[in-house]
Amino acid sequence: MHFLAASRFRSCLLRLTLLVFSLASAGYRSGASSLQSAPATAQESAAPASASSTQNSTATYRLSPEKYQKAVAYSRAGYRLYFLSVFWNLAVILLLLRSGFIAKLRDFAESRSSSHSLQALIFVPVLFVLLALLHLPIRLYWHHLSVFYQQSIQPWGSWFWDWTKAQLLSIALALLVVTLLFALIRSKPRSWWLFAWLGAIPLSLFLGLIAPWYVDPLFNKFRPLRETQPQLVQSIGELSRRAGIPVPPERMFLMEASAKTNAINAYVTGLGASKRIVIWDTSIQKTKPEELLFIVGHEMGHYVLGHVVKGFAYFLALLFFALFLAYRALQWMIARWGSAWGIRGQSDWAALGVLLLLLNIMSFFGEPIGNAFSRMLEHAADAYGLQLIQGFFPNANEVAAHAFQVLGEEDLDDPNPPKFIVLWLYSHPPLNDRLRFALNFPHPPK
Repeated sequence: MHFLAASRFRSCLLRLTLLVFSLASAGYRSGASSLQSAPATAQESAAPASASSTQNSTATYRLSPEKYQKAVAYSRAGYRLYFLSVFWNLAVILLLLRSGFIAKLRDFAESRSSSHSLQALIFVPVLFVLLALLHLPIRLYWHHLSVFYQQSIQPWGSWFWDWTKAQLLSIALALLVVTLLFALIRSKPRSWWLFAWLGAIPLSLFLGLIAPWYVDPLFNKFRPLRETQPQLVQSIGELSRRAGIPVPPERMFLMEASAKTNAINAYVTGLGASKRIVIWDTSIQKTKPEELLFIVGHEMGHYVLGHVVKGFAYFLALLFFALFLAYRALQWMIARWGSAWGIRGQSDWAALGVLLLLLNIMSFFGEPIGNAFSRMLEHAADAYGLQLIQGFFPNANEVAAHAFQVLGEEDLDDPNPPKFIVLWLYSHPPLNDRLRFALNFPHPPK
């Protein structure tokens, strides 16, 4: 249930590239805890199971009857809220355009200064603060659901502070991007989309580099892992050397996730000098050491298999076509409705509302495409993680299978998601598919 819960920048550059131009705060990270469960019969899924079950009993993803009902209710509420969120955002932007509010905001900014930079300083923050406030009720309800179903334990005051910081970061990024984008539109009216796409590459790389240093610590506390888990540091070091990406102890960190969530996770993040392994303290508390190492091995697989580079190239290709389509559609929409909405042309600040509408539509319909690609990468990372821990543990298949079981229980993953939801929203393969794949993964020859 991570498609609504993300409230901070993530390490993966794929969504970050789209963030730069859609100016949305949708988060994506290829964390192993972002698990969605697989289709299964109600009888099978409701069979008793717990995190304390013996590993050799792990044959399929199972939940106790009580937890099964909670997982279904929580997941279904999340699905509905996701689609409500999408159509609410579109309705809000369309209303602001049709009511003439965005055009009036443009007039106000232009009346205060003839400088494009100062106009942007007025127009962009006001528009994005308004959009954030209008979307806030959905965010509030989502946090309420997370607290009600005991996924989040973050107090409301702390949540509001995190939300405020996320909005300030988004507005700052939006101000930079919109100012540069409209400067391009004014100077390159027919090719601005191409130069915007080229500009997305270094900006996304830069943000991906600095996020672990300057953005992540704004939302969670991090400390060197070796301060409290020296044995785990040694084990991860051995695993990383076996993976061919040796990680020194000073790049292993513990995230104090237990202050805000009951979920469990571990991830590899950063680029170059900022690359690091992060372990949530909840993962240490709720998984066995060998299960945690499998999760870390899965994350290492994304780097070893070149998924970051492949994914970055894939989404840049999508962004190329998205920006070109936005350019063409922008011309058509301004010609069709520009006079009614008070928009003078594509270089008009008010045209930003049309761009936001278009990019939100394309992002929504591009969701199943991106998630299908992501599921393929996640399956490959599962296979790599299994291969990596072969030889570390005599029962590597059971270790991985039980790790999926524990992750599903802790995150209340849907035991029987609709196929349409899997197609549209699942960035990872269904959980039972992953668990059974782990059990059937071939053992290395003796």
